[in-house]
Amino acid sequence: MTESVRLTALIDGFVQGVGFRWSVRDGVAGLGTLTGYARNLPDGRVEVVAEGPRKDCALLLDWLRKGDTPGRVEAVTESWGPATGDHDGFTIR
Repeated sequence: MTESVRLTALIDGFVQGVGFRWSVRDGVAGLGTLTGYARNLPDGRVEVVAEGPRKDCALLLDWLRKGDTPGRVEAVTESWGPATGDHDGFTIR
């Protein structure tokens, strides 16, 4: 059995008001196994929290850094922890 993890990624750049969160949701749907959310933060960053197999979270992280996303990603800060199981699907907040 694959252990689930929790990835929290903070995305800096021009990522609000450009459809970035919706793009993340669509990207996660392509992975099929992740749950969590994407939300705008008051300081202009976007927070992405994803839970699922580490390999899928790593694929998402790589996509956040290098993928074809709306806006402009300047930096992605990541942190890892154990999955909480608090999410049902992947939502936009």
